Amino acid sequence: MIKVTSVESIATLPRKKWNQIAGQEVPFLQHEYLSALEESGSVSPSTGWHPRHLKIEREGEIIALMPLYLKEHSQGEYVFDQGWANAFHQNGLNYYPKWLTAIPFTPCQSTRVLIKDGSDHKMVYESILQFFQKENADNEAATWHCLFVDQNEQQHLESLGLLIRKDVQFKWFNRGYSSFEAYLQRLSARKRKNIKRERRRIKEQGIQLIRLSGIEVSDEQWQVFFDFYKMTYLKYRMNAYLNRSFFKLIAEQMAERLLLTFAIKEGRYVGAALSLIGSNTLYGRYWGCYEAFNNLHFEVCYYQGIEYCIENNLAQFDSGAQGEHKISRGFEPVITASAHWIKEPRFARAIEEFISAEKQHISAYQDRITQHLPFKQKD
Repeated sequence: MIKVTSVESIATLPRKKWNQIAGQEVPFLQHEYLSALEESGSVSPSTGWHPRHLKIEREGEIIALMPLYLKEHSQGEYVFDQGWANAFHQNGLNYYPKWLTAIPFTPCQSTRVLIKDGSDHKMVYESILQFFQKENADNEAATWHCLFVDQNEQQHLESLGLLIRKDVQFKWFNRGYSSFEAYLQRLSARKRKNIKRERRRIKEQGIQLIRLSGIEVSDEQWQVFFDFYKMTYLKYRMNAYLNRSFFKLIAEQMAERLLLTFAIKEGRYVGAALSLIGSNTLYGRYWGCYEAFNNLHFEVCYYQGIEYCIENNLAQFDSGAQGEHKISRGFEPVITASAHWIKEPRFARAIEEFISAEKQHISAYQDRITQHLPFKQKD
């Protein structure tokens, strides 16, 4: 017998068991990371995120786990469904609260359903869908959204009848480069010269770069980074999603998975970026600066990350959502996917039609933007 249980805090789920099933590949799926979001209050009912994580058991043994939230809004997701919400409201139906399976504020692709090795994947996914069908019988929530799933998981969810929505992100791939210069040799002469000029301009402005493991970062430096992080949001008159307590917690509990890059000019910090380290991927996440120095963003957020991947033999650099400017720096357009279950048949059909038309535009966009990659023609 399969039993699916929802819990209101990840703290109630055993950390060791969660991490054993999740594995070490993706830092965002670690119990410590998700726990820091909740313990800091960054993810909580007061911010519109109600944790409802799933525990799937068979004969009393945990065979699968899944991060899950009951959401009151669509902020911090990077898969935009506000148009769907408006359509619901215009027809007198509630779109919120909605079920969301995702890593809060993190548009990085990976599995979302964590399944113990040797377990029946098909049975697990069917049990999860049955949970939503049963829970939604009282109309508490009318939709379930599973964001940034990997290809294998996409196939499982699609087989259950969920609608698959596609989008494009940009990732850098390490093809065995021995150095940053070796990477540049794969680029066309014009693009190679442009990157060298951008990096040279950093030195001409008297800016130095340092990369520190989370283990090496002092409390003072964490505060410096956090001030930069907040500034990025304040520029757009927004409040930061994450608070200082969150960064303090991950610094204490998973420092070895963190990489901070600082830009320094005349003895003072002028910019900083935080990345997380996976088993084969570097995940670029947050950055900020006070002053607009030429090419500082490209250096801190992209070139330093590429160098780190080359030096540490990481296979790819996932720098997050959006950013066509990444193309000219060697980041390639890749398709991402999200899965959506819509309870109301009439709206499910309408959204399916929307997604079908959108997929054609996404595919055409990927083909078009690929033509602008900076690599030599023979590659």
